[in-house]
Parts: sequence; C-alpha cells; structure tokens
Amino acid sequence: MEIFNGTQQAIANKINKTSTISNWRDWKWQLKNSISNIDQFEKLTGITFSADEKSQLKKTLEKFPLSITPYYASLISTENYQNDPVFKQSFANVHELHVLDTDLADPLSEDKDSPEEGITHRYPDRVLFHVSNVCAMYCRHCTRKRKVGDIDFIPSKEQLQKGIEYIKNTPQVRDVLLSGGDPLMLPDSKIDWLLSELTAIPHVEVVRIGTRMPVVLPYRITDELVQILKKYQPLWINTHFNHPREMTASAKEAVRKLADGGFPVGNQTVLLANVNDCPRIMKKLVHKLVQNRVRPYYLYQCDLSEGLSHFRTPVGKGIEIMESLIGHTSGFSIPTYVIDAPGGGGKIPVMPNYIISWSTHKVVLRNYEGVITTYKEPDHYENKFCDRDCENCNLELNMEESDEMQSLGIEKLLADSNDSISLIPENNERHNRRDD
Repeated sequence: MEIFNGTQQAIANKINKTSTISNWRDWKWQLKNSISNIDQFEKLTGITFSADEKSQLKKTLEKFPLSITPYYASLISTENYQNDPVFKQSFANVHELHVLDTDLADPLSEDKDSPEEGITHRYPDRVLFHVSNVCAMYCRHCTRKRKVGDIDFIPSKEQLQKGIEYIKNTPQVRDVLLSGGDPLMLPDSKIDWLLSELTAIPHVEVVRIGTRMPVVLPYRITDELVQILKKYQPLWINTHFNHPREMTASAKEAVRKLADGGFPVGNQTVLLANVNDCPRIMKKLVHKLVQNRVRPYYLYQCDLSEGLSHFRTPVGKGIEIMESLIGHTSGFSIPTYVIDAPGGGGKIPVMPNYIISWSTHKVVLRNYEGVITTYKEPDHYENKFCDRDCENCNLELNMEESDEMQSLGIEKLLADSNDSISLIPENNERHNRRDD
C-alpha cells in the first residue's frame, strides 16, 4: 500500500488543511479537487510560468480543457518538469494549437462508422460503445480531443438504451468494448445496470472495458467496484500505461485487485515523442506490466488528431522499438505495434521484416540476432478445397455451432469459393452501414 508521501501531503494540504490519507484515497474527493486551470496547477505543484507562457497556455486551454487528478499531479518531478513524462501527458502545451493540414478532427472516422449515437461499428463482429465523454484526466495526446474534455457529458440511461438496442438487433456483434471518455467515470449503479443489460444479450460473448483509471486515479478501483464487475464474466479490462513511472504502489494495488478479480488485464500504450520513444523505456515498461499481471496488448502509433503533431514519432522509431523487444524479452511481454488507419480502416499491424525471401520450396528467414536461416516447405501438401458449405464439412475440426460466413478483404481473394481476382475496398458491410 502506498504511503501518504510528502508531495501528496503537501498537495492535499494546499487543497484543504484538514485533508487526510482517507480523503486522498477517496476517488470522489480526487475528482472534486481535480486541477482545471493554470493558477490552481501552480498553487498545488509549486511550478510557476512566466506571464507570456501563461498567456499562451490559456489560449490552448480555451480549445483543449485541462483536468488532472491531484494523485497524478503528485507524480510530476517538479525539479525537471519540462522533461517529465507525467507533466507532458497531463499539462497543456502551446504546440497543441499547431494544427497541420494533415491533422483531422476525427482521424479514425468514428462518427462516419456510427449507425447509432454512441456506437462505432467498424469491424464485422464487434462494436465500440461510447458510454461517457468524461475522464478523470484529459490526456494531452487523446485521439478523441473533439469529444473528450470539450463537453463534460455522461449519456442518460435513455441514450445508452439506444446503443443497447442496436447491439440487440445486430446478431453478428459478439464483442462489445465500453469506451469513452472513461466508462469507470460512471457510478457503480449505472455500471452494474449497463453490464447486466449487455451480458443478457444472447449473442454478446465478451464485454471489454477500456479505462485509464489504474494510471491516473487508481483509487477508483474499489473493492465494491470489483465485486460488481465479477458478476459479469467474461469481462476483459484494458488500461493505458505509457511510462514506467506511472506504475506506482497505488497503481499496482489497482491492477492487483483487477487481476485477483479474475479479469484478464491488458495495456495499450501510445508511442509519444519525448515521453516513451526509447527502447530502454519501453522495455522497462513492458517488464513492469507483466510483473504486475498486465499483458502488453498494443503499441499505438500516435494518431493524426488535431494538436498532436508534437507527440508523433516516425514509424521507423516504432520499428526500432519492436526490434529491441522481439527476441530480447519474453514473447508475452511484446505488444503488437499498430497504426490505426486514417479514414476508419482499423488497426494495421506494423512489424520488422523477418521473411527475407521465399520460393516454392523454401522460406528464407532472419532472427533478432541477424542469423539467416531457411525453412523447408512441405513437398506433398494438398490444399483442401473449401466451398464454404460448413454444415456438411467433414473435417475433424468441424464445429457444432459454426456459422455461415462470407469472406472479406484479402480472405476473399484466397478463398476457393470466390472467383474474385482483384480487390476494391468498397460496398462492404462497413461502408453500407455508413450509407444507411
């Protein structure tokens, strides 16, 4: 358990001289006392800005508001705040107003792929359900700057019910990701109701929650919340650690509660210039994650959202980091490096090249050390013709509940049951939903 350290005590006293460790560890107290302006930030942290800096920063906050929990602010190294990864992720930067021609308000076209308010249906079998626009902290690198932090808005039950009805009426949806904002900003009672509604839908097999609470407000992971979540297995939790310094004693306690509750916990990291764009930092981060039973899931290339250009790295930096992980640490410690394609194309994995060449009979490969080797292809492999008649399939792996499926994308070109010889990505289900 994390002690009430000197920095935390000092910040708490500046908020209220009667503050105690019980106040500090109360997530509602933290939210009530969140830092939302420059003067408040200066008072609580002791960091001061010049008049010119404050003038420029205020212009940034007029477009992209500020919200930092006292807990997360207490992690800032005030002696070297300009280079501090916690400061850079949480406090405004004048570069956020530098909007490039290539920047987009909605870079992932989530609004276009929204058949119902709050629902993004991009992939065939899963949907993103926006259940809150409110976060405990407004991350400066947020891809949804157009929504999160602009308006403090939590949908009503009636609005959420529309999303639930869409999922009920769309039987191909087997996986629902609750996102926002942060779903855990909802009160326990509404989380309980929402999960009960979703898990009662017969074709919903998995529910996921995407939250940054273990990082920016770990006290939100209460015993009471965990008991509610445990009623709705299988439930997967994805969180968002970007730097090893964020894995504090309180954060460890939060993810311990989730892991002990029986939830698979994953982590999605965003590659951020001058924050974590270093092989040593990233390796330390993934090691701290797996040490605390959190599986590195994705490493995201920073999106083309407005005001994020100062955070973006070349894709080559991400490849360099992946080269430093693959073969150099445990396989389960290695995230998948992805670019979330502008325009709504979804996550595209980007990896170093390990296949050097291949022929009919051999594949030439290289390993992480640079060793070049060959893999002999089988001489007598007979491809089984597939006519997609799954019900009459005689393979030993025939599955009783297999559903008829239509091939899509590259799978379509490979399918024996399809005569297509080229692919034009149009008129697929996702584009048809946009037109409806």
